[in-house]
Amino acid sequence: MVANFCGDGAAVNAIAKSVGARVSVLDVGVATDLPRHPRLRTARVRPGTDDLSRKPAMNREEAARALMSGAGTAEELIGSGVDLLVTGDMGIGNTTPAAALVSAFTGRPPQETTGRGTGINDETLSLKRGVVEEALALHGPDPDDPLGVLAALGGLEHAAIAGVILAGAAAGVPVVLDGVISNSAALVAQGLAPDSTGYLFAGHLSAEPGAAVALEHLGLRPLLDLGLRLGEGTGGLLAVPLLQAAARVLGEMALLEDLDLG
Repeated sequence: MVANFCGDGAAVNAIAKSVGARVSVLDVGVATDLPRHPRLRTARVRPGTDDLSRKPAMNREEAARALMSGAGTAEELIGSGVDLLVTGDMGIGNTTPAAALVSAFTGRPPQETTGRGTGINDETLSLKRGVVEEALALHGPDPDDPLGVLAALGGLEHAAIAGVILAGAAAGVPVVLDGVISNSAALVAQGLAPDSTGYLFAGHLSAEPGAAVALEHLGLRPLLDLGLRLGEGTGGLLAVPLLQAAARVLGEMALLEDLDLG
């Protein structure tokens, strides 16, 4: 999948071209070595995370390093002239930690935050909810310690996306969220810096139930509702033309008092 992103063959690449965006890929925790590529930034903290239902997914230092890697990438992009950031992700099984993060920060039970991901059956969904329940019971996450919650329950991609959000907010650059992975990362960012939420747009409403729960908690209304569950940043990118149109209306549309009506 990462090679496909770099090779311009993924859905996110096609949609990015259609809205005039460029794709940047940051490796903070892919479990195998990746070949060098001009589009790929490497800041690998560790090769994947641990079983969150048995031990913390990572330690606090690792969570902080992944977060700072995302922030550093965003700062680099903003420095090059980027004026809108769109978050995306590629992870294996990462809707499970996303559900755990959403439950931890919102207080909603796993039955309301855990969905089918890539399309699992009822039996596997029940198992997945059980994993989230076990993780919450094991770690007793405290929303007042957002870095601790992230380290115990999150993925490296969640940390990096939270860093992107924080860097965007610090620079006054808006950030468009993709689906449930980005939404759960935004809860982490909100916990660390509540004002960061004011720089966020919800690109779309993911089909994952945790997405709606997270967006409600963040106070964000999704711009699109297309039943998407693809990830990669695709839903966030589809919302970009709406934001561009809104910006042009605000910046270029004449007011009645400005018109010469003769």
